[in-house]
Amino acid sequence: MPEERLQKILRSAGVTSRRKAEALIAAGRVRVDGQIVTEPGTKANPRSAKVELDGQRLQREPLCYGVMHKPRGMVTTLSDPEGRPTAQDILKQVGVRVIPIGRLDFNTSGVLLFTNDGDFAQALSHASGKVPKVYAAKVQQIVDEASLARWSEAIEIEGNLTRPAQTRILRREGDKTWLEVTLAEGKNRQVRRLGDHAKTPVVRLARLSHAEITCEGLRPGQWRLLTMDELKGLKKRYGVPKKVHAQAETTVHPARKLGARPKPTKPGSRSSGETSQLRSGPRGMSEPRQASRSGPPQRSASGQRSASGQRGAPAPRSASGQRSASGQRSAPAQRGGPADRTGRGAKGRRGAEAPPKPRARAASKR
Repeated sequence: MPEERLQKILRSAGVTSRRKAEALIAAGRVRVDGQIVTEPGTKANPRSAKVELDGQRLQREPLCYGVMHKPRGMVTTLSDPEGRPTAQDILKQVGVRVIPIGRLDFNTSGVLLFTNDGDFAQALSHASGKVPKVYAAKVQQIVDEASLARWSEAIEIEGNLTRPAQTRILRREGDKTWLEVTLAEGKNRQVRRLGDHAKTPVVRLARLSHAEITCEGLRPGQWRLLTMDELKGLKKRYGVPKKVHAQAETTVHPARKLGARPKPTKPGSRSSGETSQLRSGPRGMSEPRQASRSGPPQRSASGQRSASGQRGAPAPRSASGQRSASGQRSAPAQRGGPADRTGRGAKGRRGAEAPPKPRARAASKR
């Protein structure tokens, strides 16, 4: 494996960004094979070299590739001095340190890819790759053929001419028009500037796809991992990722909506680490499997609680349905065990499989 700069090694370990890694190196907090290194440009082999930060050896995080549905009213930076919601508020749920690929405006929603693979991010965001980004833009006026032609013209942004956009009319709503705009690059506010150039200001903007990856099936604020088929397609079209592999489900958390908090673990239920990873394709996502609630505490025939505070289990009935000789009733059936693969939603919908039968409890003596 070729040598890499220490900044990249620290970044791949999920410690910090490359820029902040330079400060850690300059402060003498990084060792390579036992030797303190203070030169940020120093290189090392991430596999064979022993790289430590504050005495702890660094390990490379597994590569992660995903897509989120960015809502409006959010910046795509990892932090914001104005205190506005950021993409990091959602991406921190992934379980490994990832960054957005490219940016979307504060009031633009839609597809936002993310990864911790620098080569992958560079290939899909650099203008030389000509990676298509498709947008739906709602403009203020009725767009005629002359205005549509102006949408396809090159404009100057930051001293450089843009590549012509491919534009077509989707539909008209009263005095407004929905357009589909396809860009082969991603200049700052390019779609909105095209609207100003054509004298049809953009009032609503959403990204439909990036590199042919969509967020269909995801609500604003949700995310999912890319499927094997999607990764293979990206490698075939754009040469990344360099190695296509199944993403480790144990290293990431299931998709959640922004602001959702994990429920506290109940006795007998699955822990958050045991919750199954969302499996989804480009057309949507399925629900994660959830543990069903356990049944209510049982009473003994005498109605007394046990030493642990729980009431004892009643005695079973006989085959004829009568009480046993001790006069005890049988224990009611309990609910328990994991739901089937279709999941059990908040309203209590059951899947195709029945939950496993509970173990019989010993009858308490009077």
